[in-house]
Order: sequence, then C-alpha cells, then structure tokens
Amino acid sequence: MDELNEYHRQLIAEIQGDADAMGLITSEAFLDKIADVLDEAGEVSSLSQCYFEGKFGSKAVQVDAYAWDPTDEEGVLSVLVCDFTVADEPQSIDKTEISRQLKRLVEFVVAAKTRDFREGLEETSNGFVLSDLIARAWKQINKIKLILVTNRINKARTDAQPVGNIGGIPVTSNVWDLARIYRFESSGQTREDLIVDFAESFGEPVPVLKASYDGAPLESYIAVIPGVQLAEIYEKWGARLLEANVRSFLQARNKVNRGIRDTIRDDPSMFFSYNNGLTATAESVEIADMGEGLLLMSANNFQIVNGGQTTASIHAARKLAPEQLKDVFVQMKLTVVPPEQAEDVVPLISQFANSQNKVNAADFFANHPFHVKIQEFSRRILAPSGDEGYRETKWFYERARGQFADERGRRTVADRKRFDAEYPRSQFFTKTDLAKFENSYRCLPHEVSLGAQKNFGKLAQFIGSDWEKKKDSYDEVWFKRLIAKAIIFRHLEKLVPQQEWYAGGYRANIVTYAFAKVVHDADLKKKVIDLDRVWSLQRVPSNLERACLVAAEAANAVITAPPAGIRNMSEWAKKQGCWAELAKRSVEYGADFWDNLIDPADAQANKRSAKKDRELTSGIEAQSEVVMQGAEYWKQLLAFGRSISKLTGREQGILTACTFLPDRIPSEKQSSAALAIAEKLEEFY
Repeated sequence: MDELNEYHRQLIAEIQGDADAMGLITSEAFLDKIADVLDEAGEVSSLSQCYFEGKFGSKAVQVDAYAWDPTDEEGVLSVLVCDFTVADEPQSIDKTEISRQLKRLVEFVVAAKTRDFREGLEETSNGFVLSDLIARAWKQINKIKLILVTNRINKARTDAQPVGNIGGIPVTSNVWDLARIYRFESSGQTREDLIVDFAESFGEPVPVLKASYDGAPLESYIAVIPGVQLAEIYEKWGARLLEANVRSFLQARNKVNRGIRDTIRDDPSMFFSYNNGLTATAESVEIADMGEGLLLMSANNFQIVNGGQTTASIHAARKLAPEQLKDVFVQMKLTVVPPEQAEDVVPLISQFANSQNKVNAADFFANHPFHVKIQEFSRRILAPSGDEGYRETKWFYERARGQFADERGRRTVADRKRFDAEYPRSQFFTKTDLAKFENSYRCLPHEVSLGAQKNFGKLAQFIGSDWEKKKDSYDEVWFKRLIAKAIIFRHLEKLVPQQEWYAGGYRANIVTYAFAKVVHDADLKKKVIDLDRVWSLQRVPSNLERACLVAAEAANAVITAPPAGIRNMSEWAKKQGCWAELAKRSVEYGADFWDNLIDPADAQANKRSAKKDRELTSGIEAQSEVVMQGAEYWKQLLAFGRSISKLTGREQGILTACTFLPDRIPSEKQSSAALAIAEKLEEFY
C-alpha cells in the first residue's frame, strides 16, 4: 500500500504539472496520460477526447472520450467517463458510485440515437459530433464498452462485465482504477483478474495432452479448442487476449483474414486441417485429472502470442457464419510461463511461432537489438545542460514497461533524489512515444493519429526491415537526433493549447501534423531541421518555435474543416487525404526560419565528424586499457592463444606488440584489435 500511496502522490504532481504547462484542467491532463495506457493495454485503440455533460429529459448524460474505428470488422464502440480527484491520499470508489457514473454513459448512448437530442445540440459541440457518429454508425456497432477511468481505488475488482444491452447490442463495463493503472505503469500487468475459466464461464473444460516431461523448465500442453468457445472468450476479452506485440501488428493489418473466414463459411470441417492453430501462454493453469485424461479448467493471464488473425477471424464468424462455427476446431499449444520469466521467454516463443512471416511481431519485441541499443544509449549518453540548464542529465528510454518505476523504486530515498536529478520525469519516454516522434518526423501524421499501438506497429514494420540493411546507422547521432525530435514534439504539446486559435480538442493531431508540416516544407527547399542544434541547446530555438506554431495553426484549420461527407474530425485526421491537404497548403514562416535550416549534406557531414570523434575517443580508451593490463597479462594471453591454436599470424603479432610494455606502447588501432582478440579468447577459458 505504501508503494501505491507513493505512486498516487507522483501521479497527482505529474498531472497538475502537465495541466499547468498545457493550459488544461486536471481531468483532461489525467485522461491525456491514460489514453496511451489504455491503447497499449489493448483496452481501446485510438481514443478521442470528447468532453460533454448535460441532460436529456430528466436523465444526466456524460461522456469524456470515445473510440470507434469504422474499418474494424469487430464493430466495438467504446465510450469513457473520467473521474479524477485531487487528494493527499488515494480515495476509494464504491459500486454505487461506479454504477452512477457508467449510467451517464449509457444514457448518452441512448440519447444519441434520438433525433430530438441531436437537434438540440450545437453542431460544433463535442456532444453533437459523437452523437451524430453513433447515430450514423449504429448498424455497424456489434458491441458497446463502457469504461470508467479514475485515480480512486475500486474495491469491487471486476473487469469486462456484461451489463445488459442497448437496442439489442451487448454492453460490457470496465473500470481502470488507481491500482490497475499502477500495475500497468510499474510492470505492464493490467489484469490480475484476466482468468479464462473454461469450465465455469465458457461452457466446458478443454481436453489436453501434457507435452512436457516431469522436471522440464516449462510446463506445456497440446489441446484442441472449439471455435465457438474461442469466439466467446474473445468476445469478452477482445484484443487484450493478444500479447501486446501481436496486438499491435494485428491492428496494423486491421482487416479480418478473408481466407480464414471463407474456410469457416464454406468448409468448416476442414478448418483444423488447413489452419496452423494457436500458440498461447499463461502464468498458471488449473488442470484436472479425470482418470480418462487431463482437462484444462482455467488459465491465469491467458495470452495468444501467435494466431491473432485466426482468433479475430473466428470471432467475426460468430456473427457472419454462426451455424458453421460449431464445426470449427483449432489446435493450440499452451506453455505455462511464470511472470518472472515472461520477458525473456515469451518473445522467443512468439519469435519461433511467427517464423513464417517476413516482418512480424517478434521482430520488434522489447528485447530486439534496436530497443536494447536505444536503452544503452539512454543510460550512457549525457544530454548537454544547454543554455537554460545547470547540469547534464539523461533521457530514460523504457524499452519494457515498468523499467523506470523499477529503477527508481529500488533505490533509497537519497538515491531517488539523485536518480530524479539524473533522469528528470520530463525526460522519460516509451516505445510508443518513440514511434510518435519518429513517424511525425517521417511525415506520417495520419498514422500517428491512428493511436499509440497502431502507430507503433507502423514504425515496427519499417525499422524491423531497415535494421537488417543498415543497423549501424542507428548510432549515437541517431539517438541524439531522436531526442531532438522529442524536444520539438513535447514543446509543441505544451504550446498548442495556449494559442488563441485553439478551441480545444484534437491537440494530439495538431501536434503531429504541425511537426510533419515543418519537416515537409523544409524538404521542399532541400533543407532539414538542424536537430544537432536542438540537441545541444536541449530546447527549441525561437525561430523554429515560431515556424512550428505557424504550421500548427494551419494544421488546426485543415483538421477542423473536413471535406463534404466526413463529419468526424478525429476520423479525418487518420486519413492520408488530411495530410495531403496540409502538405500542399502554403504557409508563411518568415525569413528567419529558412535562414536557420541546414543542407542535408551538412547534416551528414556532422554525423561523419561525430563518428570520427567517437572512433578517436574509443581508440584512446582502448590504448589506456591495454597499458593498464600490463605486459605480463598480454604474455600470458599470447601463450594461451598459441596453446589452443586459436590465433592467426596477424593476431599473434598484435599480442606480441603488447608484450613490449611499457617500453613501447601499441597504437590505438593495435590496442582496439588486442582487446577484440582478448574478448575472443575469453570464450575458451
């Protein structure tokens, strides 16, 4: 409980700081933070804020955000209400209060279907925009999710509960309280209560064969699961059933696999023979031995790491071909992976299970070399104090959820203060943040607008293939320029809400579009933003700031004026046509902006110069280490290498040069080679 109290205090301070910096009320800042959490956790995709509160007849109606993707064949409408309370200690929220707040969402959805309610609203209001969307999309909606996000503590601890229906459409409710948000922030664990109870909740237990021997490192089972049962499980848990990286790639593809769908519709009895099946993991399982065989009764934190398309397609068939679904069966390999081993083991299971795909979810797991490299840079490279700072700091990259909280939490109070000074909270960023910065700079703001996970999937596909071709280009300079992009992006986030032309809403869209516009227009002049200068200053130069605000005003004008036939601005911002409209728009930046851009050739020269400086530094460091080891060490190493016949003639010569210390000191190049030889021979000790 002490950890939760500490997290609550940090959260309140962070939200109040963000609210002050961005000119928001605290509940808006809280929801802004939680939006990415919900997206990454698989609760919703691409949440749009939409604050509205009012009355319809005698009924109170309220909605704070929604998520709806007209291209998603699952047809899930999510509506959200936000409850944020500023208090010294965490407060509790009871079932009655939860029901009261969720009922306001229900009443809004019911009201949105009525013409009287819509005609009583101002056409530019958030309430009209969402109610108009609901009315128009009603026939496409297959499920409604009610979500309450709160910084209070929910004692009921229920999740994905069915609560009836609206107009024949099933409705479920979810509560994201302080404890659940903390679990996600600290470890990525969003659902201690995601227990798939095959026996009690989903018809019947699943017969299994044990596929691991007694004493094996991991417990494994082979099963055949009925398609009807799998569809029901997915109906309740949705995309949260899919391991995070599988989910991001499934979202990036979006469409249900038509080949799978056609097999279910036309030849369901052959589905088992044609389909590769599922690979799944669980933290623990309950297995019953009934004498005639084993039965899988339940699985705790059941996750599908390969077979997301299969699962989503079978779920879609629940509506499209319900009669045929009873003849569909899916093979499943289930591995029990304890939580402490999950980060290392689950990516490998997914990697090999997904090996038939050229670019797949496993390519971009948290332990992919790209992420490991960026993390290493972030722990080592000192950011300049700049012209406004007083000490050097670092930017903390969190490649796996919970690293920042873990690094900070295991320190003493005094050490935490030093940690906070070295890694300011404002200089913390995640994989999805990185994707926003990069894809904005790559002039893909419409993809950034798709939401954290879908956008991350888009960048993953790019870097996943680019890495193999030019991994060396992702060096220290690349990292420093990434941070420069982060500085520009986050500065814009603070500036946009303070502008007179900003009427509220669509801030996230405006920021990514504005950044992309500046990069695009610089490119038209065959110039680039001087990211190296932004890095050295650790702030946005005033001329670049002015240009970004000019671009932001133009972005706002384009986003808030969609063409005929498109009534929802959030959906308009997700379309390539929206970016095309802004890209071609002429804006006046001012001469001082153009004068301070640089040629791409100069940027490349800066990178080459930085590489030479690094090589010089590393050579001097290598020489110093060789001298420190002393001649006796190198004599012994040379003798050992000869004794096992693992040295080439050239390598023997380099080690021999090191044996003449201190009379003769090897060159920097020889020293670097000697250390590489020593590392090679260590494998044979």
